[in-house]
Amino acid sequence: MFTSRGLVATAFALVSLNAVSDPKGVETPRLGQQLEPQEVHSITVWPDGKGLPPGSGNAVTGQKVYAQQCQACHGLSGKDGINDTLVGGQVAPTSLPKLRTVGSYWPYATSLFDYVRRAMPYRTPGSLSDDEVYAVVAYLLFKNGVIEEDLTLNAAQLSKVNLPNRQRFYSEYELP
Repeated sequence: MFTSRGLVATAFALVSLNAVSDPKGVETPRLGQQLEPQEVHSITVWPDGKGLPPGSGNAVTGQKVYAQQCQACHGLSGKDGINDTLVGGQVAPTSLPKLRTVGSYWPYATSLFDYVRRAMPYRTPGSLSDDEVYAVVAYLLFKNGVIEEDLTLNAAQLSKVNLPNRQRFYSEYELP
């Protein structure tokens, strides 16, 4: 006879087993398992653009992807959603941002790409194609006044984009 504690433990074990070995053969996140250094480097996008995948996108296409995949959480304008504000909050380089958005806080456009690719959309992270991620990033950068609407972003172009708050961050690439 199962106690409630035993039932909970059994359910947890079954869920845990299912998360590790998906019956459809789909690779699942290896949560709690240590990655080898080469594995970390193979999935990381660096500030200089190393690790960016092939693909491209622009703000016009990005607006369509945003409307389908992002608007429910971040709002029509990127300012009025139930989750983080993505647009606005620009400040002078000597001021601290009162509102942390893509245009006022993120240091690297490549990091934005990496984040969107791994973590968005919220309910289905990692479901966007690389072209869709480039397009959404282009749209967000355009809405924040960082790039022109017709600029097509790809690995070469994205790594050249300078975000307004870049000088507040330091990385292994640019130590003082």
